[in-house]
Amino acid sequence: MTGSWGWDLLIGIVVALLVAWAALIATLALVRPRKGLLREALRLLPDVLRLVRRLAADPELPRGVRVRLGLLLAYLAFPIDLVPDFIPVLGYADDAIIVTAVLRSVVRRAGLEAVRRHWPGTEDGFVALCRLTGLAAPDTTS
Repeated sequence: MTGSWGWDLLIGIVVALLVAWAALIATLALVRPRKGLLREALRLLPDVLRLVRRLAADPELPRGVRVRLGLLLAYLAFPIDLVPDFIPVLGYADDAIIVTAVLRSVVRRAGLEAVRRHWPGTEDGFVALCRLTGLAAPDTTS
């Protein structure tokens, strides 16, 4: 391409990163919660962050679950977002979308009992979390 091995490598890496970023943006757009669930996810974010921290520290959970949660916490602590905040809708919601997607897989693997044991919020918040993650909502009529 350019005749210089170093420049060709740099251009290839930049192109690969741009393609990967575009694929991640498309994935975020596809897995975002529907029907007002995104608003609930943003409202629950503080309780969900405490839940993630508690689940990541639980030695009874499988190692794969704890690794996913640790990677999620590292992503959330990183100051640069996957989607810049100036992009409408997805800009501010990317953290909530990623947390929701990871929680869906973690909660299905860890189970309802572990999540219930570590949930720091209200019962209404737990019901909303169950809706977000696709778990069967607990019976609150008793």
